[in-house]
Amino acid sequence: MSDKELRTKSDKKSIDEFIHQVRKLPDQGRGQGRLIFALDATASREATWDQACHLQSELFLATRDLGGLAIQLCYYRGFGEFKATKFVTETGLLLNLMNGVSCLGGRTQISRVLAHAVKETRAEAVKAVVFIGDCCEESVDDLCHTAGELGMLRTPVFMFHEGADAHARAVFQQVSKLSGGAYAPFDRNSPQVLKDLMAAVAVYASGGAKALQDFSSRSSPEVRRLTRQIR
Repeated sequence: MSDKELRTKSDKKSIDEFIHQVRKLPDQGRGQGRLIFALDATASREATWDQACHLQSELFLATRDLGGLAIQLCYYRGFGEFKATKFVTETGLLLNLMNGVSCLGGRTQISRVLAHAVKETRAEAVKAVVFIGDCCEESVDDLCHTAGELGMLRTPVFMFHEGADAHARAVFQQVSKLSGGAYAPFDRNSPQVLKDLMAAVAVYASGGAKALQDFSSRSSPEVRRLTRQIR
């Protein structure tokens, strides 16, 4: 089997597993949802930052018929720098915010992402958190504690893992599980996988598990095939 065939098989398995996790989540109900889109903007992710900028539009496009989304961009980089924008409802505004960010070397600050999500959802419900990163350099116990708090608040965290770092995989899986979310790996050479996963989370955040099923009926053949198991 060729490398391309192996990667395609792995991609299918990743999305299948993700959809299986999403189907077990509580229905969020219909209407505009608030979603936090958090990104690791340290130097190791510079190669895929432009890809993330492009794919964020999927979050809006997938939910425009469900009441839409209000999305807040969060990122960390450099020496302790952490930023969170206002919630926006237009893809152009989010793209402009992302285009103003460049990657800088530094350590991960996933704990600040999770703590920020707790603060935001205590003020007004956040229906989902999307995190895209490739490594973890923090206390696992601290991350798991805050992830559990998000689980109690019914704010699932969807951890999208770039690369193959085994430690990050283990941590990301724990964070997603404790928060009630889901974990999925992706490869920078397979942007369609991340596109499909982001769209799925956006639909869930805006309309719940039932909306995700409906979304599959008007999506690509690949998405219809993968989400058919939800029924």
